[in-house]
Amino acid sequence: MNFWQNKRVLVTGGAGFLGSFVVKKLQERGCKNIFVPKSKEYDLVHMKAVERVYEDSKPDIVIHLAARVGGIGANRANPGKFFYENLMMGAQLMEVGRQTGIEKFVALGTICAYPKFTPVPFKEENLWNGYPEETNAPYGLAKKMLLVQAQAYRQQYGFNAIYLLPVNLYGPGDNFDPESSHVIPALIRKCIEAKAEAEQKRIPQPQPLPEPFITVWGTGKATREFLYVEDCAEAIALATERYNKPDPVNIGAGFEISIKDLVELIAKFTGFKGGIVWDNTKPDGQPRRMLDTSKAEREFGFKAKTKFEEGLKKTIDWYISSRKTGAMR
Repeated sequence: MNFWQNKRVLVTGGAGFLGSFVVKKLQERGCKNIFVPKSKEYDLVHMKAVERVYEDSKPDIVIHLAARVGGIGANRANPGKFFYENLMMGAQLMEVGRQTGIEKFVALGTICAYPKFTPVPFKEENLWNGYPEETNAPYGLAKKMLLVQAQAYRQQYGFNAIYLLPVNLYGPGDNFDPESSHVIPALIRKCIEAKAEAEQKRIPQPQPLPEPFITVWGTGKATREFLYVEDCAEAIALATERYNKPDPVNIGAGFEISIKDLVELIAKFTGFKGGIVWDNTKPDGQPRRMLDTSKAEREFGFKAKTKFEEGLKKTIDWYISSRKTGAMR
């Protein structure tokens, strides 16, 4: 608690999915001076906006969460945009932080930075042993440059920057936009909407409606690891308080599930009983993903607490409630 007293903290992306949970964690720890820049007022891709956000917030600590990000489809459609904007935001925010002499810079990387065929579980020392999976390599490499910059600045300037590698996140408040969402919110939305279609079919219709089904990209064989968003926010808070080393640290839950099993689980929890069509003309993405999370526990005492099924049910309940109230972003 004492760590956060009188600290001024700039949280980029603080109004977003992960950021809102991080801000709440900091407030619970007694942090009263949190500055959350709005993207309409501060376009952090541009240096003038970066300089202005530092002038307005006068931070002691910067937690950089802002990113241009999406699922496989969004990454395939925007490789140049995702590379440039993520690179420029991170590089300029860290540079101005160095210039202004902040106490600490917390950089969030991505599991997409790991090589495509990294041995499971992914260990931090494997990070440079190959090229990332092609569909999200531009995004992954742009975020990976934050690690290079953080280590170079620590070496030359004594700048205290740390680099965290979170796995895929999920939870209430996630992005459910079909054009840019990740796999869990995309599947939840598909199942709920298809279920609603099935219920509509029970009402007498002039023409019978076809049996509902959902289409899922790939073969279902790829595996993923998922971390509940509130657990990730706790990890970021702990690392900010306790970790001050140059080496990257994985943030995850330490398990993997196949996309096929994930689809079946979401169908079960949403009550969707229709068909599932696998579109194997679309990519699976990285074949397997699961992190070795032992360093986070060893270095700053983080271990994920939320069981996957519990977190999934909370996410589904939030989505159903938000559909009724129109609260989704």
